[in-house]
Amino acid sequence: MKAYITKKIMALPLILIGVSIIVFVAIRALPGDPARLMAGPEATQEAVDAMTSRLGLDRSLPAQYASYAYDAIRGDLGISIKSKLPVVDEIGERLPFTVALAITAYLMAIGIGVPAGMLAAIYRRGWPDQIVMLLAIAGASVANFWLALMAMNTFSVQLGWLPLLGATSWKSFVLPSITLAVLPTAVIARMTRSSMIEVMSQDYIRTAYAKGVRPATIYWSHGLRNALLPIITIVGLNFGSLMGGAVVTESVFNWPGIGRFLVDAVRYRDYPVIQGVTLVAVTGVVLMNFLAEVLIAALNPKIRLD
Repeated sequence: MKAYITKKIMALPLILIGVSIIVFVAIRALPGDPARLMAGPEATQEAVDAMTSRLGLDRSLPAQYASYAYDAIRGDLGISIKSKLPVVDEIGERLPFTVALAITAYLMAIGIGVPAGMLAAIYRRGWPDQIVMLLAIAGASVANFWLALMAMNTFSVQLGWLPLLGATSWKSFVLPSITLAVLPTAVIARMTRSSMIEVMSQDYIRTAYAKGVRPATIYWSHGLRNALLPIITIVGLNFGSLMGGAVVTESVFNWPGIGRFLVDAVRYRDYPVIQGVTLVAVTGVVLMNFLAEVLIAALNPKIRLD
């Protein structure tokens, strides 16, 4: 187990380096000149050139990346072009809001998706199965921003039950977290159903029934335990889509997280902020996948031999 974990840990820096290079190059392929935006529309060419030099954009891409990577390793993600503040401080101020929103949404997704998938598998082809699958397909198909707007219009504008924008109290978490949880809930429910159906068809399940084991014990102790591996896998993989959904959700709800911060940075071509937020988000996704792989390996020793 230690060798497996060591192997995965050694691969993490390589993944982050590869992703950082892709993001670094892709950002600089975006249209628009950040130096021109910083200098202002009325600035002379000399002022724009001076700003380009100050931002280090007149150097070659390898030189720019080497400087960026060296500073990032030391915990320096640069200075925001727009706010003139350290990117680390800007992200540190907003990251707790995104983490809290993501954790709340994921707990909702797991807490609803797993029992719903189990119910659909237990009553396969029955009306509970049909209802769960119908809701799962609808949840996976609906656009995130449309759902957010409908929720705001219904529960904030018309009924006045919940805050419309911002993060002023615990009630502010309700609509953004539910909106963000819809897609992963649908995916987890469908995966749980498929995995449970496969497990419940095994011989040892029939043997447990023949021995008179209570159905609840069979479902939870024998069925769900052995169906966990693909469920854990899909939970880890869907963390990336959750972060992507957070960008849209935070923008719609004016949530003070790194998702909305990233959208604003793209609008102003704020290279340091875009790189910093993307690096933090990717690191979170990679670590989540790493934890999922370690947990799967702990539950299934055969995987450690791969």
